[in-house]
Amino acid sequence: MKIAYSPCPNDTFVFHAWAHGLIPGAPELDVLYADIDITNKLAAEGTGPDVLKISYAALPWVLEEYALLPCGGALGRGCGPLVLTQSGAADPDPAQLSGRRVAVPSERSTAYLLFRLWAEQNVPGGVGEIVVMPFHEIMPAVRDGRIDAGLVIHEARFTYPSYGLALLKDLGSWWEEDTNLPIPLGAIVARRTMDLEALAGWARASVEYAWAHPEASRDYVMQHAQEMDPQVAQAHINLYVNEFTANLGDDGYGAVLTLLQRAAEAGIVPQMDYAALLK
Repeated sequence: MKIAYSPCPNDTFVFHAWAHGLIPGAPELDVLYADIDITNKLAAEGTGPDVLKISYAALPWVLEEYALLPCGGALGRGCGPLVLTQSGAADPDPAQLSGRRVAVPSERSTAYLLFRLWAEQNVPGGVGEIVVMPFHEIMPAVRDGRIDAGLVIHEARFTYPSYGLALLKDLGSWWEEDTNLPIPLGAIVARRTMDLEALAGWARASVEYAWAHPEASRDYVMQHAQEMDPQVAQAHINLYVNEFTANLGDDGYGAVLTLLQRAAEAGIVPQMDYAALLK
């Protein structure tokens, strides 16, 4: 079975057991390791693998073809995207982004969706040019002055000070304070023609195996971690692999619905059949 997920530590940790034939009855996986911007496009085009990790923000474009699985994804608290600048003040003013160039990891990423919702309320006149680039290139671009600000995700939460960058806004904190809900980041989706209940069971079993045998995936995680420090990789896993990875639950589904409804009301994503999220 073909599957696509990122080489980031949380994804390789979650899918290690399944990818290595350790889940009884689960089909063998043919894995495509791809950045979230690539998987978002594959899903939207309908040319993607049977199962993909995509942004929750991309769901409105793909729900006719793909169903949301209730496990395996990234959703949580204290794990939202950050807006970074080259230097910062003690009390940074979001207005400094007015008319500026901002780098984002994907135009259909949850990070960018949150950024747009926040900027509409806090950046007078809006930002200037939006530049899409792979997330690992964003911090160097801000540091070198090629971009005025960068929207970063993943392990950048732990490493941005080493680039001499300053935090302008933690969008996860903004979202949580505003909604009291976790942040929906990455979703696992599967073609509706497949056995969705079985897929969810295998994905959940892979998560549970990872928790039960945390050392088993270490080599696999570090093999794909782009020269990441092992401690940073572990912090990444601890942050993004949590109770919602095993089961979205009421809070998880509530967070997804709230995010996409707000985005649709703002004209950022298409209106959608919200019942399709649950089936």
